[in-house]
Formats: sequence, C-alpha cells, structure tokens
Amino acid sequence: MRNDKLKNYLHLHFIIFIWGFTAVLGALISIEAIPLVWYRMLIASVFVLGFIFLQKISLKVPRKTLFTFILTGGLIALHWLTFFGAIKVSNVSITLAMMSTGAFFTAILEPIWYKRRIIWYEIVFGLIIILGLYIIFKVEAGYIEGILLALFSALMASLFSLLNGKLVQEYKPSVISFYELLAGAVFISIYLFAQGGFDAEFFSLSNSDWFYILVLAVICTAYAFIASVKVMRFISPYTVMLSINLEPVYGIILAFLILGDAEKMSFEFYIGAVIILFTVIANGILKHRKKESNYRISENI
Repeated sequence: MRNDKLKNYLHLHFIIFIWGFTAVLGALISIEAIPLVWYRMLIASVFVLGFIFLQKISLKVPRKTLFTFILTGGLIALHWLTFFGAIKVSNVSITLAMMSTGAFFTAILEPIWYKRRIIWYEIVFGLIIILGLYIIFKVEAGYIEGILLALFSALMASLFSLLNGKLVQEYKPSVISFYELLAGAVFISIYLFAQGGFDAEFFSLSNSDWFYILVLAVICTAYAFIASVKVMRFISPYTVMLSINLEPVYGIILAFLILGDAEKMSFEFYIGAVIILFTVIANGILKHRKKESNYRISENI
C-alpha cells in the first residue's frame, strides 16, 4: 500500500515535470502562438477521442452543457494563445513566474463564483503577490508585453478552472477535455479562415517543429491530462495542489538548463518570483487547515 502511494506520488511529479516542460517546448517551436495552439488542441483532441473510444465512454451531453464546453474551450484557447504568446515576446522564466498568479486570481473569483465571503488572509496574500509583481515589473520593464500577456493567461486559466470545477462533478474528465480541446481548435480555425491563414506555409513545418508539436500535444496534453486524473484518485487534493505549485520551479530550471543564457534573469526577478510562489503555497496550506478545522467541528456537532 505504501509503495503504491509512493509510486502515484512520483507519477504526479513526473506529470508536473511534463507540464513544466510545456513552456520550454513553446520556446523551442519556431512557429507563432496561433498555429502552435491550433496544432496542439486539434492533435490532442484526436488522441483524447481515441482514449474515449477505447474506454467505450459515451459522448452524449445536454445541449446546454455542450454550450458550456464550447465556451470553456474558447477560454482555454485564449489561455494557451496568450501563454505561448508571452513566451515568444519574453521568455519562459517571465511567463511561468506570472502564471503563478493563477491561484491569486482564483482566490478573488472563487467567492463570487461560489457566493461565499472573501477570507481575510486572501486579501493579505493578494497584496503580497502584488508586491512580488511590482518587483518583477520594476526590474524587468523590457518584458512588459510578455508580463501582461502571461497575467491575462493566468486569469483565463483561473476562469476555465472554475468552470471545469463544476463540470467535472457531473461529467467524465475525458469527455470534458475532448469537447473543450475541439472547441478551441474550431475557434482558432474560424479566425484563421477569416484571416486567410490556412496557406501552404501554415502546413509547412520543419521536422523539429513537427516533433516538438507532437510531444506537446500527445505527451504534455493528452497523456498528462488522462494520467493526472488517474493519479488524483489515489492522492489527496491537498498534496496535489501543493505539488502543482512546483510546476513553474521545474519549468524555470528546465528552461535554464536547455535554453541557457536566454533564461538568465536578474537577482531581483527571482526574489519577486519566490515571493509569489511562497505566497501561493502558504495560501494553499491555510485553506487546507481551515477545511480540516471545519471538518473536525462538524464531526463534534
């Protein structure tokens, strides 16, 4: 039993390592963000569909739910477009540091979404995160476009995670993923058709780009998603949440090792990034303790 738990825990970190590698792939792929995300979403949706057929899972959903899937797919497309766009105009380290603010956006939006009170320490943590952002803005002003794109990407990630938080309670994650990935690909296709983007050059990719895109779509998207769902059945949500906060750490280390000097940032940048990351982790720890305290109170009543 203990070995199984350790095995699943190591598997979780392998998946997070893969997610961290996603940003590095975005820097290695030479094409722009729009075609990159189109290829990623389309190819990943095909592989998820294959998984659905192998598992004999029904794709039937109510029309209203389908509309929600489509809307969420659009948000995911915007999230990835701005995520890879940020990498293209800045670098992996800037983008991943800003993506850490996703938990902060969720803390602001959750009370509105679930109609609950704002917790006092979330406001305090929000102010501390703003301090971390201020330090990064001050010392990395040359990357202002990438910083703003990555912050918008983090906001989109927060929005679609809130939507999926309700959907996953009623529908299988693989079904949700298929419709959302396909919807995102369709939205981008409509834009490309309108702009005349589907030309010969669009489909003329180098061998290295094809390889990296396949790794991104198949391993970092389809496999990582399906594997993460399986692992989360055996590991507590608290452990998962804290572990996922290591994604930007893994990503920044990988970027420095693979991309070299292009990812070397100022000392102040790392101070700002550490402030943001530790604040997000502290927020998760306090939330967990609060839930445990509420659970003990309810047991004693």
